[in-house]
Amino acid sequence: MLDAKEIREARTHKAGRARDIAEALGLPEAALVAAQVGHDAVALRPHPNDLIPALGALGPMMALTRNDACVIEKDGEYTDYHGGDHATMTLNEGIDLRMFPRHWVHAFAVSEQVKSGLRHSVQVFDAAGDAVHKAYLRDGADMAAWTRLQSDLALPAQTDTLALKDREPPEGARINLDKRDILLKEWARLTDTHQFLRLCAKLKMNRLGAYRIAEPPFVRPLAPSAVDTMLRAIQVAGFEIMLFVGNRGCIEIHTGPLRRIEPMGPWVNVLDPDFNLHLRGDKVAEVWQVEKPTQRGPAVSVEAFDADGVLILQAFGVPKEGKDTRTAFTEIVNGLPTQETTA
Repeated sequence: MLDAKEIREARTHKAGRARDIAEALGLPEAALVAAQVGHDAVALRPHPNDLIPALGALGPMMALTRNDACVIEKDGEYTDYHGGDHATMTLNEGIDLRMFPRHWVHAFAVSEQVKSGLRHSVQVFDAAGDAVHKAYLRDGADMAAWTRLQSDLALPAQTDTLALKDREPPEGARINLDKRDILLKEWARLTDTHQFLRLCAKLKMNRLGAYRIAEPPFVRPLAPSAVDTMLRAIQVAGFEIMLFVGNRGCIEIHTGPLRRIEPMGPWVNVLDPDFNLHLRGDKVAEVWQVEKPTQRGPAVSVEAFDADGVLILQAFGVPKEGKDTRTAFTEIVNGLPTQETTA
């Protein structure tokens, strides 16, 4: 593997996004960023309990979370933070996050020269060096708070080399056919969507495994093209939805309408003033319409997975009183194409 000096030199000869440059060099993205420590990066304490309150002091930010098939970007502020050891969250209309601190292993404050000028960000990576979450300063951000963040959260040892672990393999669909009858019986008794993953864990299966052995009215397999069809139908209808995009360490949520959708090659792009979504349509391998009972009525979702069984995104109607779009969302979802199966 290249050392830090060689990484810095190699980067000067390559243009493009850091993720793509790292891949071209055969490196985890975190190694590319760490090589800048002592130059234009500072290694930080990575726990959300430290980082998120410090980000909240900065003012206007852009929050970015991604997986291999989808990127979500939201403008707002890191306010209304709820800390914890195992799960944390921000709850506001702009930046709405669910964070899982055990995956927040490496963090950096980065100041890099780009075409538009000097760009400042905080970038967080997991143990394998894959990006978990990134926060970019917007115009109007408090630069004094940015200076304090770097000083207050800097690690005592500033090193440009990371000890990284092997990437955890995708879990894929975990199925327990012997528990199918119990799954369906207890699924019908759910009163909150958050109970579903606990049910799956109890039965030694996961979300996708449960979907594959369930039946109507709980699930319906949709064609991979259904995600694009759904997004465009919601754009035309003009109502608000909830989109969840994430990875093992962070889930970012958009609640609002979809105004402008532009295709570009394999990408489906939502390009709104305060919200961007970039979806690789060609990486959508499996899509499910899912219904879970709750105390407020059925929660219908559309959930997309890649070929490895990794969750790409989820879409729901908005359940807020006075802004309830669940019925309108369900009508669109019911009209999406079913995946054709072969015997």
